[in-house]
Amino acid sequence: AAWLGINIFLFTYYFLFFDRDEQYFYTRAILGSALAWARASAKCLNFNSMLILLPVCRNLLSFLRGTCSCCRRTLRKQLDHNLTFHKLVAYTLALLTAVHTIAHLFNLERYNQSQQATDGRLPAVLSKMHLQGSKWLNPIHSNQTTVEYMAFTTIPGLTGVIITLALILMVTSSTEFIRRNYFELFWYTHHLFLVYFAGLVIHGIAGLVRGQTEQSMAEVHPHHCAEYLTRREQNCTHHCCCKEPEFGSIPAESWKWVLAPIILYVFERMLRVWRAQQKVVVKKVVMHPARVLELQMQKKGFSMEVGQYIFINCPAISLLEWHPFTLTSAPEEDFFSIHIRAAGDWTERLIDTFQLETPRIEVDGPFGTASEDVFQYEVAMLVGAGIGVTPFASILKSIWYKFQQADQTLKTKKIYFYWLCRDKGAFAWFNDLLASLEQKMAESGKADFLTYRLFLTGWDTSIANNVALHFDTATDTVTGLRHKTIFGRPMWNVEFAAVAAAHPRSVVGVFLCGPEALAKSLQKSCHQHSSLDPRKVKFYFNKENF
Repeated sequence: AAWLGINIFLFTYYFLFFDRDEQYFYTRAILGSALAWARASAKCLNFNSMLILLPVCRNLLSFLRGTCSCCRRTLRKQLDHNLTFHKLVAYTLALLTAVHTIAHLFNLERYNQSQQATDGRLPAVLSKMHLQGSKWLNPIHSNQTTVEYMAFTTIPGLTGVIITLALILMVTSSTEFIRRNYFELFWYTHHLFLVYFAGLVIHGIAGLVRGQTEQSMAEVHPHHCAEYLTRREQNCTHHCCCKEPEFGSIPAESWKWVLAPIILYVFERMLRVWRAQQKVVVKKVVMHPARVLELQMQKKGFSMEVGQYIFINCPAISLLEWHPFTLTSAPEEDFFSIHIRAAGDWTERLIDTFQLETPRIEVDGPFGTASEDVFQYEVAMLVGAGIGVTPFASILKSIWYKFQQADQTLKTKKIYFYWLCRDKGAFAWFNDLLASLEQKMAESGKADFLTYRLFLTGWDTSIANNVALHFDTATDTVTGLRHKTIFGRPMWNVEFAAVAAAHPRSVVGVFLCGPEALAKSLQKSCHQHSSLDPRKVKFYFNKENF
């Protein structure tokens, strides 16, 4: 709301300023209202360009998440929407760029028409002034100059074209389909932001759009002299009745808006490069079913919290590509681990490489996510879909260690864990962990601390017949665990209603690592089952974002 309000204020203020200020009286005589549209959108472009890098400064966000640990829950949750805000700002930049470009196309056409006009009206007279000096108003000085020539040969025109093309490529290549299926294309085209910012900084230095100088305003105010300019020979016997107004460029100021964020981002990248150069030792490589690779690694000075993620680079595959993976290890372990599912060219090549040899790996991170707050809730609902179970593996492992150490500081009293998988082989990823948790909690007299439900969303008749045949056995035929696997998808209204009934006065944290469709369904259930009475049950939705 604050961001939207500032945008509205900037656009309205500068639109009215350029539409009414007397300094731009003569400029408006040529350009009309297109001047205000171009300048107001330019101010908003500068403001949003200042913001676009901040949501992807991951070290900054991790620092803020740490410093906000004692802040209100709703304030901390805003940090989890960093990528949503980044996209919102990007789409706003695209919209403002369209407005700015269209307005300037009108401006160029009106500059050209005014230069070619011979009717003696004010725009034509203004366009013929100071053509040999630097005090001109109309940047088109010749009847032979075309709009296309100005657009592709001047600094503002050429940089505007380059900026617009870079923005179009970045926005179109960041769609969900391309990011999921052609991540490399998204990764490389997104680095056109370097071209965007370079073009933005130098875009306005030529100062093609001008206004009357302050000195000239004092000598020949447009209220007194505008009428004289079109008929000075008929009404004035002295040549010095009103001097010709002089014009100067609007100072370039985009660099003032983006300098601080660029410096911050440069330091962010330098820190990440320095950390990436530190040696990583791969201690263990495990190949799980369903083409899932587990890497257990060690790195000097590495410290993590539950649910955090890291970026991985394998120079043998690509020197430039970094991919995010959630940590599946617990902070109490002497190594950190990730699970990598084959889901694209890069992950396929990485898995194939590790099956042949152990290549050099570079690691950047860890970075904070919403799952860090899981132990801030008395009751937590953890929902993972497929490989999206990884952040909750870290949480469940950490809980196991806390039970081992009889940690009395654990605020969480109850955890509900839901895992949705299409392939039964995927359940083997950490069956042993769930089995160990079951045993340890039973020994500690806290068997009801963890309730988990495993949902198999894809199966055939042979699996169904086998389950039906062994229905009365103590353990599940699919996973070997005490809790039986459920075939189909969860009925979230039933699940949320049961949790609300069991914890009528608790604050429940709902954590998801999974697809957007599931996120919408869970978010809707959170709203439906949260009580308006602050003393009763309240559900807070949290989603992993990379």
